[in-house]
Amino acid sequence: MTRGCPGPALPDARCALELRGLHKRFGPTEVIRGASLAVRAGERVALIGPNGAGKSTLFELVGGGLRPDRGEILLHSARIDGLPPQRVRRLGLGRSFQVSRLFERMSVHENLRCALLWPLGHRYAFWKFMSGLRDVDAAAEALLERLHLRARRDTPAAELSQADRRALEIGLAVAGDPPVLLLDEPTAGMSQSETQRFVALIRELTAGRTLLMVEHDMGVVFGLADRIAVLVQGEVIAFDTPAAVRADARVQQAYLGELLPPAQGG
Repeated sequence: MTRGCPGPALPDARCALELRGLHKRFGPTEVIRGASLAVRAGERVALIGPNGAGKSTLFELVGGGLRPDRGEILLHSARIDGLPPQRVRRLGLGRSFQVSRLFERMSVHENLRCALLWPLGHRYAFWKFMSGLRDVDAAAEALLERLHLRARRDTPAAELSQADRRALEIGLAVAGDPPVLLLDEPTAGMSQSETQRFVALIRELTAGRTLLMVEHDMGVVFGLADRIAVLVQGEVIAFDTPAAVRADARVQQAYLGELLPPAQGG
């Protein structure tokens, strides 16, 4: 049974992203075992789970990097399972990655311009020069402001701090204004102060969008997510509000009480 929005018998336009009975096997090892999840439009959902739970594999299935052996993935009621990543992107799902995928020698501004070409209708043509695309320039400048990267405009990506790299990666993900975002460990490697500033940026950039993120910082998870999905051994064992997930005995057992922050108040 799909956790979250109603299933196909009860269609619901609020469901932005649905995973239905997903299975994925690598050789004899079944990594994803019937995972189901439905995310409402406009909500922020965090996917958590112990190491080896299958979180990265599940993200690759949703983003098109892997094809499920069984099950369905729907983006605004249209099936996307099995589609290549570029096609999934063009259907309205942007994503960042656990490992950076930036053009390291190019500046922040140039990285953003590249990400904006297709969304603004520009296709490859060997006789065109990017310097003449005023709409791309204008959109890149506006996105620089939103990312608070104006001071790093001409800095090569390879020279950015970890927090600025992550900000640029999210900028690439939101280029073209996709309604659904996947963020894979967005605050990894950041200091506490950087994390606090970055969470504020995520709130700003995801306002009005649907967000599904993998995050290991439980402070970020419980402070940012509207609902939390818990993946254990390839199955979603809980999907509820932060308070309900914190109190769930199955979740406590899966984590052995080590990662969940204490409840606030009584």
